[in-house]
Amino acid sequence: MANRRSLALPSLLRKGPASILRKAATGVPGFDEITGGGLPKGRCSLICGSAGTGKTLFAMHFLVHAAKELNEPVVYFTFEETAEELAMNLASIGHDISSLVGKKKMLVEHVYLERSEVIDGGEYDLDGLFVRLGAAIDQIGAKRLVLDTLEVLFASLPNEAILRAEMRRLFRWLKDRGITTLITAERGQGTLTRYGIEEYVSDCVVLLDHRVLDEITTRRLRVVKYRGSSHATNEFPFLIDDRGFSVFPIGIGLDHGASSERRSTGIDRLDTMFGGKGYFKGSSVLISGTAGTGKSTLSAWFASAACRRGERCLYFAFEESRDQIVRNMRSIGNDLAPFLENGTLRILASRSSLHGLEMHLVTMANAIREFKPELVILDPISNFIAAGTTTEVKAMLTRLIDMLKHEEITGVFTSLTFGGSTLETTETTISSLMDTWMLVRTYEHDGERNRGLMILKSRGMRHSNQVREFIMNDSGIELVDVYLGSSGVLMGSARVDRGAREGQDQRGLTQEFEKRRRAIEHKRMATEAQIRVLQASLESDSAEMLQAQKASDERMADDDSTRLRIAAMRTADTPQSVRRKRRLARKASR
Repeated sequence: MANRRSLALPSLLRKGPASILRKAATGVPGFDEITGGGLPKGRCSLICGSAGTGKTLFAMHFLVHAAKELNEPVVYFTFEETAEELAMNLASIGHDISSLVGKKKMLVEHVYLERSEVIDGGEYDLDGLFVRLGAAIDQIGAKRLVLDTLEVLFASLPNEAILRAEMRRLFRWLKDRGITTLITAERGQGTLTRYGIEEYVSDCVVLLDHRVLDEITTRRLRVVKYRGSSHATNEFPFLIDDRGFSVFPIGIGLDHGASSERRSTGIDRLDTMFGGKGYFKGSSVLISGTAGTGKSTLSAWFASAACRRGERCLYFAFEESRDQIVRNMRSIGNDLAPFLENGTLRILASRSSLHGLEMHLVTMANAIREFKPELVILDPISNFIAAGTTTEVKAMLTRLIDMLKHEEITGVFTSLTFGGSTLETTETTISSLMDTWMLVRTYEHDGERNRGLMILKSRGMRHSNQVREFIMNDSGIELVDVYLGSSGVLMGSARVDRGAREGQDQRGLTQEFEKRRRAIEHKRMATEAQIRVLQASLESDSAEMLQAQKASDERMADDDSTRLRIAAMRTADTPQSVRRKRRLARKASR
């Protein structure tokens, strides 16, 4: 994926005083990030916790990483497990310590101590242990050392004052040798360790916690102290699986970027509701609603749209199996099988009660890092309520959302809203963390339930405030305009019936309009005909008048000619005077 960002950590950790205090990388995924580089080099560190929390596994990661990746010889002192038992246990997570021992990169020393065989005689000291440690370190030139576990060494010592003095001497001897040492210790009653002194003389103290709540286990890691270095002080979830020990160091900073690129939802009219362009890449999208409203269907449409663009989609399902999802989506025209086959879609299905919240968080984070998707879907997040309190679920989802935003991965989350509750709330109370929030709900009218969709918010973009009817059929998803009238919002058959009645009313109005138009047209034509008759009559009268005027002019001309001849015969007037009189008379007549 382009423009990938590293996991967010506080700026203080990213800078870190590594130039002042040298650090030794542990190789434990995530741990070196929250400590700014690992454990203090040349000093003693303590990792403590109750039985089964993973102390030995963490210590072996610390040694194997140095031997394999850094080419540093290491020594492992064990007071409980033999070398053979240790090799067998670590082989299950891919650590072949036998080969490291054969290459003289690792030396495993099993110190057998049985309290029943220990004879208390004379003053107690650790000189014998110092000799044995020194010989082992010198034998392979070790740079790192693990003592696992320290309580066994002092179990037979009844004098607490001597115990404390010898323990301080041990830590000072190790520090003077310049060996980067990790010591494991069991947790005590009200103290981090059984004797309550190791945490005070260690330069770095790491606490591992394994809790059981409502039959669900959770694992957390906390750096209690770290002399000479800044470190993250919060609790971080960690995971022990077939790949070993890993920590999930998600920060809660708000320094992530914000993309302006838009992505289609795969539903044209839904894209139109988002200003015609869809949602922002790398944003968080919440789809909430009651059961059966189509939340999973919408999220699956987001997935297929991303896969059609060639983007990878990781789908975490907590209610349905992969095959069930594929079958159900195929029934509405969304075939996810081709995307599963070509590798653009991966569906990981599990019950939310399978793990604790931290285990779910780390499992999802590892899957995201491995698959590198552009879109991640969690369906539904409300199921996590069974694995923790609302506060714990919100904290876990906040970390996941922050990780997705820093990686510029779009997150789509579905959440179940229970009937009778306020629909504009979510069980996990994370709606404020979401950039886009869509609500799908049912409307009941005339004994029928129909689905409606609305956008409650969508940060940074123009979006519709209208309700659309949400219809699922064989060909896919349709968003239809609802009918808004005096009786409220009508959907389904009520909308169709109302539309039919409106159609009938419209046809009636059209017919009445056509009838009136024809009547007016007939009247217009009749009027125009009358106008033509009158016009013809007028033209005829005008023609007759002109003819009469012409005849009159001709008679007058004849009369003038006759008068002139008579006047000439009688020598009464000259022809000129006769003509002048005639013109004057003609003008006067006009």
